[in-house]
Order: sequence, then structure tokens, then C-alpha cells
Amino acid sequence: MATEAEPTDLIKVLHLLVLSFSWGMQVWVSFIAGFALVWQVSLHTFGLVQSKLFPVYFYCLLGSNVVSLAVYAVYHPRELLDWHESVQMMLYFVVLIMTGLNSQWFGPAVTDVMLQMREIEKEHGLGGQIGMGSQKEAYTKLKEQDPKYRAYRSTFSRYHGLSSLCNLIGIICTTVNLVYTALKLSTI
Repeated sequence: MATEAEPTDLIKVLHLLVLSFSWGMQVWVSFIAGFALVWQVSLHTFGLVQSKLFPVYFYCLLGSNVVSLAVYAVYHPRELLDWHESVQMMLYFVVLIMTGLNSQWFGPAVTDVMLQMREIEKEHGLGGQIGMGSQKEAYTKLKEQDPKYRAYRSTFSRYHGLSSLCNLIGIICTTVNLVYTALKLSTI
């Protein structure tokens, strides 16, 4: 029988399911869907899909991370945390902050700049090709000739890099928490 401060078996399993959902979504969107899509559709279509997919992805992650942190915090009072539980709590906070940054700032910024770049690319007949490698010379030439496009490219690269870094940190934190939680399931 569980004490007041100890989660029930059902809570532990539901928490593991929420973590698994987060991790699976992160792996799918970050590694599988993006790479499959970029080699199947035009770059502009890829950008439009990502601009619709990422807000949903980030807010679903945000929600599941809030639930994970809340469940963990309720059953692990700060005063009673050991070293491992403190690290795990910190990882929950880190992934929540990274997802919050992506959902509120980096994701929308990347989308806005991508749409501005898209308009310039369309004017120059670019963006309709499939795959990343085609027409590299045309993109390089456009970047050299158009300072506005060059500035958008730089801004896009910066925000996209920060967004990717936040996402990667979130995946690592979620993976560690998922593994740790799964290893602790033997206490059920």
C-alpha cells in the first residue's frame, strides 16, 4: 500500500506513459518525419508543413512536460529529495524551459523568417525543388546578390540553430528521465 507521499502503481505507470509519449513525439518529429519529408516534397512545401506541425508539436510537448513535472513534484517533495531525484527534477525543469523557449520564441521566429525568405525565393524561381542539395549555386548567388535575403538567411540560421539546440537538450533530458523512471518501475 502506498503512503501519502508515495505514488500509486497507476500514477507511476501513467507518468511513464506521459514520458514515453513525449519521448516518442520528440524522436518522431525531430529525426524521422523531418528527414523523410525533406526528401519527398519541395522545400517550400517542407517549410509550410513544418510551420504548421511545430506549434502543435511544441505545445503538446509543453503540456506533457507540465504534467510530468507536476506529477514528479507532487510525489517528490523538495525537502525529501535525494541527489538522484534532485537531478531528475532539474531535468524536468530544463526540458520545460527548452520547450517553452521553442513554443514561445524560437519556433514563431523561425516560421516568420522562413516565410519572408520564401517570398524572395519564389521571386527568383527557387524553393520548388525536392531535396536539400539541388540548386545550391542559385541559393548562393541569391544570398550574395540580395542583402535582405542574406540578412533573413542569417537570422533564420541563428533562430533555427537555437531551436534545434533547445530541442536536442529537451530530447536528452526526456530520455534520461524516461530511462530513470523505467528503471524505478521495479518498485511497483
